[in-house]
Amino acid sequence: MLTLAEIMETIKMVQEENLDIRTITMGISLRDCADPDPKTACRKIYDKITRLASRLVAVGEEISREYGIPIVHKRISVTPISLIAECSRQEDYLEYALTLDAAAAAVGVNFIGGFSALVHKGFTGGDRILITSIPPALAGTGRVCASVNVATTKAGINMDAVYLMGRVIKETAARTAEQGGLGCAKLVVFSNVPEDNPFMAGAFHGIGEPECTINVGVSGPGVVKNAVARVGNADFGTLAETVKKTAFKITRMGELVGRLAAERLGVPFGIVDLSLAPTPAVGDSVAEILEAMGLERCGTHGTTAALALLNDAVKKGGAMASSYIGGLSGAFIPVSEDAGMIRAAEEGALSLDKLEAMTCVCSVGLDMIAVPGDTSAETIAAIIADEVAIGVINNKTTAVRIIPAPGKKVGDKVIFGGLLGEAPVMAVHPFSAENFVRRGGRIPAPIQSLTN
Repeated sequence: MLTLAEIMETIKMVQEENLDIRTITMGISLRDCADPDPKTACRKIYDKITRLASRLVAVGEEISREYGIPIVHKRISVTPISLIAECSRQEDYLEYALTLDAAAAAVGVNFIGGFSALVHKGFTGGDRILITSIPPALAGTGRVCASVNVATTKAGINMDAVYLMGRVIKETAARTAEQGGLGCAKLVVFSNVPEDNPFMAGAFHGIGEPECTINVGVSGPGVVKNAVARVGNADFGTLAETVKKTAFKITRMGELVGRLAAERLGVPFGIVDLSLAPTPAVGDSVAEILEAMGLERCGTHGTTAALALLNDAVKKGGAMASSYIGGLSGAFIPVSEDAGMIRAAEEGALSLDKLEAMTCVCSVGLDMIAVPGDTSAETIAAIIADEVAIGVINNKTTAVRIIPAPGKKVGDKVIFGGLLGEAPVMAVHPFSAENFVRRGGRIPAPIQSLTN
């Protein structure tokens, strides 16, 4: 039972420290919607999503009112569409993306994820069709998110897929040029992708998941920052313990909301993703947590060590609070969505290379990075290859969400608004990796993959 002191503490976290539930995400299996006739398949998809998620938004708002906890987004993730559409023998899968978008609009959710393909070891015909359908799908819809898994520790890196995604990202940016390349903000390239991630743009409902489930993504960088600031110049052990206890409280609240939502919707509860997810709001920044630890600016020497401490302590606290931790669960470092990261990038403290180094010790990786619009597809592919290599070798999830902003150069800014924020355009290396990424084939799995 919660004590009065704990209740008052939670109220303070919500009112003064930007604590929220970032998302309640309903995962829906579409495996029974596959049909050789694409119109029949799309009708089944629309009907199933609108039936199962009809009360998702209402239940989220109901819980938010009852408990006084902001629930920012309500979302849906579905089975990777490449698996569902493959039997329809279509030349493109735009019709499926439009169906997902219409279903998401009908039930009122913010985003729907699962326009996805899993190609870490190779392509099927449906995988290739889906990937080449991504640019028109993201340009032609408002709520659909896409993801492609190009590598795993067990399989290695599919470099053909990496190179293809470089070209897809460029085309997606071009098709959404009037919005600053916004389509790329809804597209993630993964290594070791989890099947139960509730966060967009990378969410999909994995094939090992149940028919329908509720996954919750919590947040709370502001809460952690204030807790770190209160301990002052305490030693690292005390600092880690403070973060751990704070993460425990945040995660416990997230599981409470998730279980309530699952019960009221009549579906199983899945997992809590305890990732610290920042927003552009002042005081809701992962970068500012690191700076509260004693760094003058995020990105300076010591940043990777500080982030390692933060990420580990968050995981330890969350694991004590819930037996059902999943998704990505760590600390997100999306540049455009974090006021402190934006400031650090604008002041030259934070570079693409430093963000890559930080990936080794945190969740996701190169997230919401804007680069010059004339960056080549080969350079983007090489950036993806570096990032997923970190995931493969370290047996962790890494990801790239990169925006080659049309018409923009280093020093410019791309404004997306809302939770996506604004991204300062960051420099890439001027030297070519074209001959490397064009080799093709698969980088073999590392020796540490042989764990059977």
